[in-house]
Amino acid sequence: MAKPTILLLFLSIFCIANATLAAATAAAAAKVTSSSLSFIKDKCNTTQYVNLCVQSLSPYASQIGQSSRELTRVALNVSLVQAESTMAFLRKVRKIKGLRPRELAAVKDCVDEMGDTVDELSESARELKRAGGARPKEFRWRMSNVQTWVSAALTDDSTCLDGFSGRALNGRVKASIRARMISVDHYTSNALALINQYAAKP
Repeated sequence: MAKPTILLLFLSIFCIANATLAAATAAAAAKVTSSSLSFIKDKCNTTQYVNLCVQSLSPYASQIGQSSRELTRVALNVSLVQAESTMAFLRKVRKIKGLRPRELAAVKDCVDEMGDTVDELSESARELKRAGGARPKEFRWRMSNVQTWVSAALTDDSTCLDGFSGRALNGRVKASIRARMISVDHYTSNALALINQYAAKP
């Protein structure tokens, strides 16, 4: 009868040890996430759209940790995803039957502008990756390229929005496109602010 008792004892010890390890791991993960969230909030305070910045980057807290480089990379990728989604939406709008000539022309122009935005943000993401292990002089040069392309993307966003100004384009088409373009503009603006922070590091 002693063997089952010893076996049960070992099983109990094993379960307790596993539970203790799991609790310790969860506590450590919570601590890392908490410090990462604080890091994100601190960095986002320098952006123009603070709440959007925190909201969009918080899901990546464990991935970002307290790395300015990773924070910048994630912010740029989030902006790129928004731009790609908006461009896909614009392409669908372009196919809607019944659009007035001026509306159709504005949508087509906007598709072109968003195409440029996607290209510029994509190139920025690649250049940011190349800047990662670069020496100081090369780092500054590559980060300057990133800043230039993201700034150009913001200009393209504004150009698209300008095409939908005025009363001639009132209605759901204008409202839905403006909402999406403003969203892309805000994400990209935040990404640029974080890029500028990272580029200014010693």
